[in-house]
Amino acid sequence: MLKDFAKLQTFIMVIKEKSFSKASAKLGISQPAVTQQIKFIEEYLDTKIVDRKKNGIVLTKEGEDLFRIALRLEKAIHNSEKELLKIINKEFTFVMGSSFSIGNYVLPNYLSEIKQRIGNEVFMNVGVSLEMIEQLKDKKIDVALIESPIFHEGIIYREWVEDELVVFSNQPLKKNLAADDLFGFDWICRDEESHTRRLTAEVFEEMGVQCSAFNVIGVLSSPTAIKESITHADRNTARPLVSIMSKHALKSEIENGTLYESRLKNHKITRNFFIAYLKERKHDAFVDNVVNFLLSFNKV
Repeated sequence: MLKDFAKLQTFIMVIKEKSFSKASAKLGISQPAVTQQIKFIEEYLDTKIVDRKKNGIVLTKEGEDLFRIALRLEKAIHNSEKELLKIINKEFTFVMGSSFSIGNYVLPNYLSEIKQRIGNEVFMNVGVSLEMIEQLKDKKIDVALIESPIFHEGIIYREWVEDELVVFSNQPLKKNLAADDLFGFDWICRDEESHTRRLTAEVFEEMGVQCSAFNVIGVLSSPTAIKESITHADRNTARPLVSIMSKHALKSEIENGTLYESRLKNHKITRNFFIAYLKERKHDAFVDNVVNFLLSFNKV
Protein backbone atom coordinates (compact mmCIF):
# COMPACT_ATOMS: atom_id res chain seq x y z
CA MET A 1 0.00 0.00 0.00
CA LEU A 2 2.84 2.39 0.76
CA LYS A 3 3.92 2.09 -2.86
CA ASP A 4 0.60 3.69 -3.77
CA PHE A 5 0.39 6.71 -1.49
CA ALA A 6 -2.64 8.00 -3.42
CA LYS A 7 -4.93 5.79 -1.35
CA LEU A 8 -3.54 7.22 1.89
CA GLN A 9 -3.94 10.73 0.46
CA THR A 10 -7.60 9.90 -0.18
CA PHE A 11 -7.93 8.70 3.41
CA ILE A 12 -6.32 11.93 4.72
CA MET A 13 -8.70 14.05 2.64
CA VAL A 14 -11.74 12.10 3.85
CA ILE A 15 -10.74 12.75 7.47
CA LYS A 16 -9.91 16.40 6.93
CA GLU A 17 -13.21 17.03 5.12
CA LYS A 18 -15.17 14.66 7.38
CA SER A 19 -17.07 13.57 4.30
CA PHE A 20 -16.69 11.15 1.42
CA SER A 21 -18.53 13.48 -0.97
CA LYS A 22 -16.45 16.54 -0.04
CA ALA A 23 -13.25 14.53 -0.34
CA SER A 24 -14.44 13.36 -3.76
CA ALA A 25 -14.92 16.97 -4.89
CA LYS A 26 -11.55 18.06 -3.52
CA LEU A 27 -9.68 15.17 -5.15
CA GLY A 28 -11.56 15.33 -8.44
CA ILE A 29 -12.56 11.66 -8.38
CA SER A 30 -15.96 9.98 -8.03
CA GLN A 31 -17.41 9.24 -4.61
CA PRO A 32 -17.54 5.47 -5.39
CA ALA A 33 -13.80 5.66 -6.11
CA VAL A 34 -13.20 7.28 -2.71
CA THR A 35 -15.30 4.58 -1.03
CA GLN A 36 -13.42 1.87 -2.90
CA GLN A 37 -10.01 3.21 -1.83
CA ILE A 38 -11.02 3.38 1.85
CA LYS A 39 -12.37 -0.16 1.57
CA PHE A 40 -9.08 -1.29 0.03
CA ILE A 41 -7.12 0.13 3.00
CA GLU A 42 -9.42 -1.58 5.49
CA GLU A 43 -9.09 -4.90 3.71
CA TYR A 44 -5.32 -4.49 3.44
CA LEU A 45 -5.00 -3.77 7.19
CA ASP A 46 -7.80 -6.19 8.10
CA THR A 47 -9.41 -3.61 10.35
CA LYS A 48 -12.07 -0.91 10.23
CA ILE A 49 -10.64 2.61 10.14
CA VAL A 50 -13.71 4.88 9.76
CA ASP A 51 -17.34 4.92 10.81
CA ARG A 52 -19.97 6.97 9.01
CA LYS A 53 -22.11 8.92 11.44
CA LYS A 54 -24.95 11.39 10.89
CA ASN A 55 -22.63 14.27 11.72
CA GLY A 56 -19.81 13.01 9.51
CA ILE A 57 -16.86 10.63 9.58
CA VAL A 58 -15.48 9.26 12.85
CA LEU A 59 -12.15 7.48 13.13
CA THR A 60 -11.82 4.20 14.92
CA LYS A 61 -8.81 3.76 17.23
CA GLU A 62 -6.95 1.98 14.44
CA GLY A 63 -8.00 4.77 12.09
CA GLU A 64 -6.52 7.38 14.46
CA ASP A 65 -3.20 5.52 14.48
CA LEU A 66 -3.21 5.27 10.70
CA PHE A 67 -4.09 8.96 10.35
CA ARG A 68 -1.06 9.99 12.44
CA ILE A 69 1.22 7.75 10.38
CA ALA A 70 -0.26 8.98 7.10
CA LEU A 71 0.30 12.63 8.10
CA ARG A 72 3.95 11.91 8.88
CA LEU A 73 4.38 10.20 5.53
CA GLU A 74 2.67 13.09 3.74
CA LYS A 75 5.05 15.58 5.39
CA ALA A 76 8.12 13.48 4.56
CA ILE A 77 7.06 13.10 0.93
CA HIS A 78 6.35 16.82 0.67
CA ASN A 79 9.80 17.71 2.02
CA SER A 80 11.45 15.20 -0.30
CA GLU A 81 9.62 16.66 -3.27
CA LYS A 82 10.91 20.14 -2.35
CA GLU A 83 14.48 18.82 -2.19
CA LEU A 84 14.03 17.06 -5.51
CA LEU A 85 12.78 20.24 -7.14
CA LYS A 86 15.81 22.13 -5.82
CA ILE A 87 18.07 19.60 -7.52
CA ILE A 88 16.11 19.60 -10.76
CA ASN A 89 16.01 23.39 -10.81
CA LYS A 90 19.69 23.71 -9.85
CA GLU A 91 18.81 25.51 -6.63
CA PHE A 92 20.77 23.13 -4.41
CA THR A 93 24.28 24.09 -3.31
CA PHE A 94 26.59 21.63 -1.52
CA VAL A 95 28.66 23.54 1.03
CA MET A 96 32.04 22.24 2.15
CA GLY A 97 33.93 23.68 5.08
CA SER A 98 37.65 23.25 5.57
CA SER A 99 40.61 24.41 7.60
CA PHE A 100 42.94 26.93 5.98
CA SER A 101 45.59 24.55 4.61
CA ILE A 102 43.05 22.15 3.14
CA GLY A 103 40.72 24.83 1.81
CA ASN A 104 43.39 26.99 0.23
CA TYR A 105 45.79 24.36 -1.10
CA VAL A 106 44.22 20.89 -1.27
CA LEU A 107 40.48 21.09 -1.88
CA PRO A 108 40.52 23.50 -4.87
CA ASN A 109 42.10 20.73 -6.95
CA TYR A 110 39.00 18.59 -6.52
CA LEU A 111 36.06 21.01 -6.44
CA SER A 112 35.37 20.67 -10.15
CA GLU A 113 35.17 16.87 -9.98
CA ILE A 114 33.06 16.97 -6.81
CA LYS A 115 30.66 19.30 -8.61
CA GLN A 116 30.40 16.83 -11.50
CA ARG A 117 29.84 13.87 -9.18
CA ILE A 118 26.86 15.43 -7.39
CA GLY A 119 25.61 17.29 -10.46
CA ASN A 120 25.28 20.60 -8.67
CA GLU A 121 27.05 23.66 -7.33
CA VAL A 122 29.72 23.39 -4.64
CA PHE A 123 30.57 26.25 -2.31
CA MET A 124 33.49 26.34 0.13
CA ASN A 125 33.93 27.98 3.55
CA VAL A 126 37.44 28.28 4.98
CA GLY A 127 38.41 28.84 8.62
CA VAL A 128 39.98 27.14 11.62
CA SER A 129 38.96 23.53 12.33
CA LEU A 130 36.93 24.44 15.42
CA GLU A 131 34.90 26.98 13.45
CA MET A 132 34.17 24.41 10.73
CA ILE A 133 32.89 21.89 13.28
CA GLU A 134 30.59 24.54 14.76
CA GLN A 135 29.25 25.31 11.28
CA LEU A 136 28.71 21.59 10.72
CA LYS A 137 26.75 21.29 13.98
CA ASP A 138 24.66 24.33 12.96
CA LYS A 139 24.02 22.69 9.54
CA LYS A 140 25.61 25.61 7.71
CA ILE A 141 27.91 23.22 5.85
CA ASP A 142 27.44 19.66 4.58
CA VAL A 143 30.94 18.25 5.07
CA ALA A 144 33.97 19.53 7.01
CA LEU A 145 37.60 18.79 6.14
CA ILE A 146 39.74 19.49 9.18
CA GLU A 147 43.30 19.09 10.47
CA SER A 148 42.33 17.45 13.76
CA PRO A 149 39.22 15.64 15.04
CA ILE A 150 37.41 18.00 17.41
CA PHE A 151 35.07 15.37 18.80
CA HIS A 152 31.37 16.09 19.27
CA GLU A 153 28.36 13.82 19.66
CA GLY A 154 26.41 13.36 16.47
CA ILE A 155 29.42 13.77 14.15
CA ILE A 156 31.20 11.04 12.18
CA TYR A 157 34.96 11.45 11.65
CA ARG A 158 36.71 9.61 8.82
CA GLU A 159 40.50 9.56 8.73
CA TRP A 160 41.58 10.94 5.38
CA VAL A 161 45.17 11.53 4.22
CA GLU A 162 48.43 12.03 6.05
CA ASP A 163 49.95 15.49 6.10
CA GLU A 164 53.48 16.50 7.04
CA LEU A 165 54.55 19.85 8.49
CA VAL A 166 57.92 21.17 7.35
CA VAL A 167 60.16 24.11 8.17
CA PHE A 168 60.43 26.50 5.21
CA SER A 169 62.16 29.71 4.18
CA ASN A 170 62.96 31.78 1.09
CA GLN A 171 66.64 30.93 1.72
CA PRO A 172 68.22 27.48 1.34
CA LEU A 173 68.22 25.49 4.59
CA LYS A 174 70.01 22.42 5.87
CA LYS A 175 68.18 19.23 4.92
CA ASN A 176 67.79 18.24 8.58
CA LEU A 177 67.71 20.75 11.43
CA ALA A 178 69.00 19.99 14.92
CA ALA A 179 67.57 21.73 17.99
CA ASP A 180 70.41 24.28 18.09
CA ASP A 181 69.77 25.27 14.46
CA LEU A 182 66.29 26.50 15.34
CA PHE A 183 67.66 29.37 17.43
CA GLY A 184 69.54 30.77 14.44
CA PHE A 185 66.32 31.76 12.62
CA ASP A 186 63.78 34.54 12.82
CA TRP A 187 60.32 33.01 13.15
CA ILE A 188 56.78 33.72 12.03
CA CYS A 189 54.44 31.51 14.04
CA ARG A 190 50.81 30.49 13.82
CA ASP A 191 48.43 31.73 16.52
CA GLU A 192 48.18 29.62 19.67
CA GLU A 193 44.69 28.33 18.79
CA SER A 194 46.03 26.73 15.63
CA HIS A 195 46.35 22.95 15.53
CA THR A 196 49.60 23.44 13.58
CA ARG A 197 51.02 25.51 16.46
CA ARG A 198 49.99 22.98 19.12
CA LEU A 199 51.31 19.99 17.18
CA THR A 200 54.61 21.74 16.45
CA ALA A 201 55.05 22.72 20.11
CA GLU A 202 54.66 19.06 21.14
CA VAL A 203 57.46 17.98 18.79
CA PHE A 204 59.70 20.86 19.92
CA GLU A 205 59.23 19.74 23.52
CA GLU A 206 60.40 16.26 22.53
CA MET A 207 63.52 17.95 21.11
CA GLY A 208 64.03 19.84 24.36
CA VAL A 209 63.27 23.33 22.99
CA GLN A 210 60.49 25.84 23.63
CA CYS A 211 58.82 28.06 21.02
CA SER A 212 58.97 30.94 23.49
CA ALA A 213 62.77 30.84 23.32
CA PHE A 214 62.84 31.53 19.57
CA ASN A 215 63.21 34.98 18.02
CA VAL A 216 59.57 35.39 16.98
CA ILE A 217 58.95 38.50 14.87
CA GLY A 218 55.30 37.85 14.09
CA VAL A 219 52.25 35.69 14.85
CA LEU A 220 49.70 35.20 12.05
CA SER A 221 46.52 33.13 11.78
CA SER A 222 46.53 32.57 8.02
CA PRO A 223 48.93 30.16 6.26
CA THR A 224 48.64 32.29 3.14
CA ALA A 225 49.73 35.41 5.03
CA ILE A 226 52.69 33.53 6.52
CA LYS A 227 53.75 32.13 3.17
CA GLU A 228 53.51 35.53 1.48
CA SER A 229 55.49 37.20 4.27
CA ILE A 230 58.33 34.71 3.98
CA THR A 231 58.26 34.61 0.16
CA HIS A 232 58.79 38.39 -0.04
CA ALA A 233 61.23 38.71 2.86
CA ASP A 234 64.84 39.82 2.32
CA ARG A 235 66.79 36.85 0.99
CA ASN A 236 70.20 38.17 1.99
CA THR A 237 69.90 38.28 5.77
CA ALA A 238 72.21 36.30 8.04
CA ARG A 239 69.20 34.91 9.89
CA PRO A 240 66.70 33.26 7.54
CA LEU A 241 63.02 33.98 8.19
CA VAL A 242 61.24 30.65 8.72
CA SER A 243 57.94 29.12 9.71
CA ILE A 244 56.29 25.69 9.74
CA MET A 245 53.52 24.73 7.36
CA SER A 246 51.82 21.83 5.59
CA LYS A 247 53.85 20.45 2.70
CA HIS A 248 50.70 20.70 0.58
CA ALA A 249 50.65 24.47 0.98
CA LEU A 250 54.25 24.77 -0.21
CA LYS A 251 54.31 22.24 -3.03
CA SER A 252 54.39 24.56 -6.06
CA GLU A 253 56.84 27.05 -4.49
CA ILE A 254 59.23 24.26 -3.48
CA GLU A 255 59.07 22.80 -6.98
CA ASN A 256 59.84 26.13 -8.69
CA GLY A 257 62.59 27.13 -6.23
CA THR A 258 60.79 30.10 -4.72
CA LEU A 259 60.85 28.53 -1.26
CA TYR A 260 62.97 25.88 0.44
CA GLU A 261 61.93 23.20 2.92
CA SER A 262 63.70 21.37 5.70
CA ARG A 263 62.84 18.77 8.31
CA LEU A 264 63.65 18.32 11.95
CA LYS A 265 66.48 15.88 12.65
CA ASN A 266 65.17 12.57 13.99
CA HIS A 267 61.64 13.99 14.23
CA LYS A 268 58.76 14.07 11.78
CA ILE A 269 55.74 16.31 12.30
CA THR A 270 52.79 14.44 10.86
CA ARG A 271 49.04 14.50 11.27
CA ASN A 272 45.99 13.20 9.49
CA PHE A 273 43.36 15.27 7.80
CA PHE A 274 39.81 14.20 8.69
CA ILE A 275 36.46 14.26 6.93
CA ALA A 276 33.57 15.09 9.26
CA TYR A 277 29.80 14.98 8.69
CA LEU A 278 26.63 14.63 10.75
CA LYS A 279 25.54 11.12 11.77
CA GLU A 280 22.02 11.96 10.68
CA ARG A 281 23.31 12.34 7.12
CA LYS A 282 25.39 9.16 6.93
CA HIS A 283 23.00 7.76 4.29
CA ASP A 284 22.61 11.05 2.43
CA ALA A 285 23.39 10.42 -1.24
CA PHE A 286 25.22 13.72 -1.74
CA VAL A 287 27.35 13.34 1.39
CA ASP A 288 28.13 9.69 0.56
CA ASN A 289 29.17 10.61 -2.95
CA VAL A 290 31.57 13.36 -1.83
CA VAL A 291 33.01 11.40 1.11
CA ASN A 292 33.61 8.26 -0.97
CA PHE A 293 35.26 10.34 -3.69
CA LEU A 294 37.65 11.93 -1.19
CA LEU A 295 38.40 8.61 0.51
CA SER A 296 39.35 7.10 -2.86
CA PHE A 297 42.63 8.98 -2.66
CA ASN A 298 45.38 7.32 -0.61
CA LYS A 299 47.35 10.52 -0.75
CA VAL A 300 46.77 14.05 -1.94
